[in-house]
Amino acid sequence: MAVPPSPPADGEPAPTGSRSGMTVLLAVALLILAMSLIGGNDTSADSARPPLAAQPGASAPSAPSAPSASSAPSALSAPSAAGRPAADLPRSKPVRLLIPEISVDAPFTDLAIGANGQLQAPPPDDTNLVGWYAKGASPGEEGTSIIAGHVDTKTSAAVFARLGQLEEGDVFHVERADGRKVSFEVDSLETFDKDDFPSKRVYGDADRAEVRLITCAGDYDRKAKDYTDNLVVFAHLT
Repeated sequence: MAVPPSPPADGEPAPTGSRSGMTVLLAVALLILAMSLIGGNDTSADSARPPLAAQPGASAPSAPSAPSASSAPSALSAPSAAGRPAADLPRSKPVRLLIPEISVDAPFTDLAIGANGQLQAPPPDDTNLVGWYAKGASPGEEGTSIIAGHVDTKTSAAVFARLGQLEEGDVFHVERADGRKVSFEVDSLETFDKDDFPSKRVYGDADRAEVRLITCAGDYDRKAKDYTDNLVVFAHLT
């Protein structure tokens, strides 16, 4: 398995402006999350499949595009004619995910790339917990933010067990550390075979604030100790 180089050490500010310097690294590392670490009864790194080749110019779900986490909040702009805020928000850590349609009310944990070069999954012993890739775009910030959660654990259904029940036009919310509550509208739900996962499409950079909600789907392969598919919810700031 190819092991991506390490991302910036914790505490290093993410680069601003062009994000192409971190694109290939993040696309490879975050693909591992979508392919192997969400859902199932075995969330160990041993269940990971080799990542697909990263596409030049594709940025990870959470490409580090953010200003410093200490950036002061600014007033939300009035909606543009396109129906979305004219300006995205400054960087701020998410603290809670609210999806009223499927009764999700869950705290966040940070996800990082571990010593084995793979993005760590949320702890499997907490069924009501979601994770976000903390080196990438925060929800509400320009770029593509990744939020991941388990579909089940060894003992019960987990936070994203009903994720597939969302529909286009549904709205979910993220409460942030800066006190803002930002809302996202679902654009589409799609299921992808893990062996043919479209990394560039899912993780490609965006010129507005977008979110991907990711969990496992499909059949559970007991031999591989993993699900066969990934469910991805595409959404944008509204």
